[in-house]
Amino acid sequence: MQKTVLVTGASAGIGKATAIYLAQNGYNVYGAARRMEKMQELKAYGIKPISLDITREESITACVGQIFKEAGSLDILVNNAGFGSYGSVEDVSMEDARYQLEVNVFGAMRLTQLVLPKMRENKYGKIVNISSVGGKIVFPLGGWYHATKFALEALSDSIRNEVREFGIDVIVIEPGATKSEWGNIATDSLIKVSGHTAYKDLATKTNKVFTQLSGNVVEPIVIAEIIKKGIEAKNPKTRYTTNQMASSVLLCLKRILSDKLMDKLIMGQIK
Repeated sequence: MQKTVLVTGASAGIGKATAIYLAQNGYNVYGAARRMEKMQELKAYGIKPISLDITREESITACVGQIFKEAGSLDILVNNAGFGSYGSVEDVSMEDARYQLEVNVFGAMRLTQLVLPKMRENKYGKIVNISSVGGKIVFPLGGWYHATKFALEALSDSIRNEVREFGIDVIVIEPGATKSEWGNIATDSLIKVSGHTAYKDLATKTNKVFTQLSGNVVEPIVIAEIIKKGIEAKNPKTRYTTNQMASSVLLCLKRILSDKLMDKLIMGQIK
């Protein structure tokens, strides 16, 4: 039986690649985003574009309601919508901090709340939360972004054990550097927010690191393939990461080094 999937943030990057890849592999896919004009080309793959502002309750409920009405159910939710806005914790306005939490955390969790009753009824479901290596490892000037990903990791762990008995799997994907709009948004906000404050030297150095990393990224299709692997596994892993050397090494070191040694390692890269 064909499974119905909702992929958020489907207008670009990982979300777009995932929507296309799953549609090509026989899934009934809804791609959701604010920028409807960016999703028109998805129709050629049989994907159904749907308007979604992840920060607005009425938009979220309308999105899920439309899918239930048309498809009757929703088997797989890919919570991909999100962004990274950088700047020191001191410099970022509380308004901007709250907005990042609304998009990256609260919106995803509200969607999860709305789809779980049907999944429990069907005794089947997959919740895929797109986190990041940044959900385990923190760089300076990214505190608010990292906070959203740490929160997503914690919520995923909690939900996983809450819904296991209903035949629902919760899967976390932790991409490393991936080709998308994310990098430009992060670096632009970094310089705009902290490039002229007491943190300007650190901002300049961090921006340089981001620029270097931009030359060593994976294509979004790599993440889409990992997502497909996870949702089709009979007993999926709780977390999937890419095989990028830098990310793998950092995650390994995070497990064995003290906080102060990890700080020294990370700050040694920012010079």
